[in-house]
Amino acid sequence: MSVATLLEPITGKNGPVILHNASEWMQGRTLYGGASALIAYTMAQRAYPDLPPLRAAQIGFVAPISEDVELTATIERQGRNVTQLRSEIHCGGKLALTAFFLFGTARDPNAVHRPDPPTDWPGGPEDWDEVNVQRSPSFLSGNYEMRRAQKERGPGAPVVRRWFRLKQHDKFDPMSALILQGDTLPPGAMRAMRRQGPISSINWSFNVLDSEPNTRDGWWLGETRSEHADLGYSSERLSMWNTEGRLVVSGLQSVAIFG
Repeated sequence: MSVATLLEPITGKNGPVILHNASEWMQGRTLYGGASALIAYTMAQRAYPDLPPLRAAQIGFVAPISEDVELTATIERQGRNVTQLRSEIHCGGKLALTAFFLFGTARDPNAVHRPDPPTDWPGGPEDWDEVNVQRSPSFLSGNYEMRRAQKERGPGAPVVRRWFRLKQHDKFDPMSALILQGDTLPPGAMRAMRRQGPISSINWSFNVLDSEPNTRDGWWLGETRSEHADLGYSSERLSMWNTEGRLVVSGLQSVAIFG
């Protein structure tokens, strides 16, 4: 699988790396955000293999990322239960991505609350038509299968909802797959745009709600929902559910809207 080839050169040692097959994960002139985040996460995992499960992340997409990069990972603080780690990607000697990962061991719960499935649950992926991704960015067309999960098309309420999965979804660990796919969909504000134009993710913060995520046949339901869009920016709420309707990732993203 191309993502395995992409991650193979990462040894966990700080320094320069050439990312093979980066072209298969490009979105415009930069590496797709989910792939960039996964590179930073993989660097952290290989630099510190005894980390507890990932609980949250804050990622800044600072500049375009190509195949020639320099990777660093540093533990900023390690407590009894929580480890906070910074992982960064530099290109051309300049910062291109900064990620702050929070890893935490499980503890006896003092509070338990499970999120309810969406009230407008769309049904499974088998209930929906395929989405043609052949004219989409290369990271989508070469690596994903996608199905609709909402009846609305074209301009309308700023919400995008799709079923998607990797074509070879069983080739690497579930947490890595979750990070790779968490930034898949375009922003919900796309449906509120007055005219076509470029869009670009600026940051991505997310909480992992299941330390051992799983789903049927690799399918995940993703949703991007614009909470506010104006003056060239949109605040987006990102969510991912498994096929049983369990919320596994809750995130927030700032998106630049051009044109």
